Amino acid sequence: MKVKHIPILFENEDCIIFNKPAGLPVQGGAGINVSLDQILTETQRPRLLLVHRLDKDTSGVILVAKHKQAAARFSGLFSKTRGIAKYYLGVCAGTPQKDPGTIRLALEIRGASKQAETAYKRLSGNQDWSLLELELGTGRMHQIRRHLALIGNPLLGDDKYGNFSLNKELRKTKGLKRLLLHASRLVGAETSVGFPLDITAPLPDYFNSFLFNLAEIQKD
Repeated sequence: MKVKHIPILFENEDCIIFNKPAGLPVQGGAGINVSLDQILTETQRPRLLLVHRLDKDTSGVILVAKHKQAAARFSGLFSKTRGIAKYYLGVCAGTPQKDPGTIRLALEIRGASKQAETAYKRLSGNQDWSLLELELGTGRMHQIRRHLALIGNPLLGDDKYGNFSLNKELRKTKGLKRLLLHASRLVGAETSVGFPLDITAPLPDYFNSFLFNLAEIQKD
């Protein structure tokens, strides 16, 4: 994959915001042949700098900085209270008991218990599934996936924390192909970011197709 194959949603003198495809790791590591960081390093001069992360299987908005000063500034802004809010769309099994709601459950990170907060609201669905808009209050590893699994509403297509038998059934019967989690939007005020920031990444085709299939099932 080349950088020209990754859609650009926004660009200015300080940053580029991409719509990362699902399946592309952000950083390299054991067993990873291609990553976003590697692609940017090999094809962009001067090198673009990562300032936040997305899971390999999560698609959507990711911001990279064009220089060190911008990287330092953006890195300190990635939380709602600091300046940049991150929103996600995800499809989970069942219906959360509270709507809207906030999950405040500590997560174990490298052997230590860390406080974590995920807010959500239900956009559509039925008794079997829900399309949620989610907002991160903290940025722990796999936070959304783990939080939804802990409250009994795992994301569809999640092979690490999800309902494995349900995922297998949906692959066979409804064409489920990937984890249904998409980083949909970045929002920040000009006073904190330096420019008006409100960028939305369109859903991938496989996500839209599966939502259509679910909606058709609901009609039946």
